[in-house]
This record gives sequence, C-alpha cells and structure tokens, in this order.
Amino acid sequence: MGQKRTIATSASEERLEKLLEERLNPGSNQEIIDKRIWDLFGETWCVMFTDLSGFSRGVAKFGIIHFLQTIYESQRILIPVLDEFDGILMKDEGDSLMVLFRNTNKAIQCAIQMQKACKRYNEGRTAEEQILLCVGLGYGKILKIGDTDVFGAEVNAASKLGEDTAKAWEILVTSAVKENADETTDFDFESITDIPPGSDGAFRLVYTLEEPKWIVL
Repeated sequence: MGQKRTIATSASEERLEKLLEERLNPGSNQEIIDKRIWDLFGETWCVMFTDLSGFSRGVAKFGIIHFLQTIYESQRILIPVLDEFDGILMKDEGDSLMVLFRNTNKAIQCAIQMQKACKRYNEGRTAEEQILLCVGLGYGKILKIGDTDVFGAEVNAASKLGEDTAKAWEILVTSAVKENADETTDFDFESITDIPPGSDGAFRLVYTLEEPKWIVL
C-alpha cells in the first residue's frame, strides 16, 4: 500500500514539474499550460488548518519536551475526530495540521467537535497542560498534488486564518466557506475585519462549547 502511494505521488509531482518546465520555455503558451495543470490537479475541497495557541512562547518557558508531549496529546485526541467527520489529514508540521474535507458542513462540525474535545481534555489540568486550539477553514478549487500538498488562494487564506489570526477556541472561515455551508441552527457567522489575502471576506464561527444537558423526568 505504501509503495503504491509513493508511486502515485511521484507521478503527480513529475507531471507537474514537466509542465512547469514547459511553461518556462520561451514562446510557450502559458494559458494552455495553466489549463492543463488545472485539468490535471484542480479539485474542490474544504481546507482546514489548525494551530495551538501560544505554542512558540510556551516552548521557551516550559521546554521543548513538554510541548512535544502536548503535540502528541493533541493529535491523540483530535485525529479520531477528523476520522469521524471524514477529514483527510494531509500534513502535520509541528503543532499544526492540514486537513481536507469534501463536505463543508462536515468540516465545520468537525472543527466544533475538535474544540469540544479540547475543552473536555483541559478540565482539571493546569494552564501549561491545556490544549488551546485555533482553526481556519477555506473552500474552493485548489491544486492537489498527489497526497503530499495542495495550493491555491483558499489554502493560503485558511492557513493565515488558522495559524496567524485565530485565537484560542476560535474557528475562522473565509466567505467561500460561509457561502457553501448549509443552513443550520448549530452555528452562525460574524464578520471580522482581518481578511486574509485571496479571500473577499472572513468570519468567526459563532458556536457553543457547552455540551447539551439531558433532563431526566
């Protein structure tokens, strides 16, 4: 299985590299080559980027081993939630995850449940042990190169929102995510002024972290 994935990824990267080389040739028709690249690799996905709030500052204070443990624990509790909502984990780099979803509402519900999982985990733990999650979501046509990487305006916007703009507990989304989300009473959107390049709007997801309380009659 691993070997087949490597072959498929290498074939995609090799094809892209050849087209980019052709695009650099003097007199090449870049418009036609660009269309070929989008035809080959263009796909529509909802992209999620996650980050842990205060991670870099905390490393200096508590040491890298403590935060390697924090990364391990965050992945232990978050990856099962990704699986539940059909998220495809593309990359994990340090304290960040890059995940793809076919369904926008599943991506939003997944982000909410990830935050709730962190809230449950943090109960009774000291401040330095807590996992404080930031999430950014984008949606649209992107270039997906095998199973290794994705590129596009919505990828960049989601990365900016999740890794730079969002604070602990926040889920920030582009206008494309809002426009493609189904109507629901579980969450709402409020606009924010910090709009990432590549998006014409950005929003904070309004949701509740409280679990429903069952009333026994």
